[in-house]
Amino acid sequence: MYREKAEQLLENINKVILGKEDIIKEMLIALLADGHILLEDYPGVGKTTLAVAFARSMAMESKRVQFTPDVMPSDLTGFSVYRRDIEKFVYQEGAVFCNILLADEINRTSPKTQSALLEVMEEKQVSVEGVTRKVPQPFWVIATQNPYGTGTQRLPVTQMDRFIASMSLGYPDKENEIEIAKQVSLERKVDSLAPIIDKDIVLRIREETDGIFIDDSVCDYIVRLVEATRENRYIEMGASPRGTIALVKLAKSAAWLEGRDYVIPNDIDRQFIYAIKHRIITNSSAELENISREDVLTDILNSTEKPLPGGK
Repeated sequence: MYREKAEQLLENINKVILGKEDIIKEMLIALLADGHILLEDYPGVGKTTLAVAFARSMAMESKRVQFTPDVMPSDLTGFSVYRRDIEKFVYQEGAVFCNILLADEINRTSPKTQSALLEVMEEKQVSVEGVTRKVPQPFWVIATQNPYGTGTQRLPVTQMDRFIASMSLGYPDKENEIEIAKQVSLERKVDSLAPIIDKDIVLRIREETDGIFIDDSVCDYIVRLVEATRENRYIEMGASPRGTIALVKLAKSAAWLEGRDYVIPNDIDRQFIYAIKHRIITNSSAELENISREDVLTDILNSTEKPLPGGK
């Protein structure tokens, strides 16, 4: 029953986001894996529209913060204000008190504000004036990031490591861009999307994905892939153990969505670049030879021996 709901959610979003079925599916996999998403791409390719489509398709409270240099940490975590009528300070919740937070252009704001958001993402709670408050569950952040040099600053890799997956929408192909040109009411279509799932369904699916079986041989394959990022001649800094954990969680979620109760090596292969790309830094050799992070990771996938059926 829950898998059918997940398929309906994908169909709902595909109605208004054309030609990006793989990215939409990957975002759902990340949500079910209890991980946050980083959308990296140029302005105008539909990052915000995609995030809004997800929010509209789920019966959960959502908020959007347009990150600018003047956004303060307290705008996210909340603050206390003095109320003269009752003669005491009253806490005002910040933007993170919701189920889905669209953090638009996160790399346009200050490092302090970025850190405040990423701390909430990791801890799922905020501490203000000595009082700790948990954010609602599920709590899912969809952050968008424009490329460096477009009035933005780079997110440190240690902060990007908090996202379970990163992806790029890219420009649409010719056929889909023609359809987009015809659909002048695209924004209204996004606003009219009907909710398909609610927070209780998401939490129950997450419990099911936690129970997906992963064989020792597949775990060994994951670790060998991540270790290879630390030894590759084109990589200055490889993925941390947090990347290993992310890959396991995404693979389990992907297996669940495919209707299996166990992970296979193909699940790992499909999730590897999404889970690892934003966690590595390539070196000057890669830059000189015009080798991208995707190229390096694809080569690692192709050169790493896969486990045989039966766990051998």
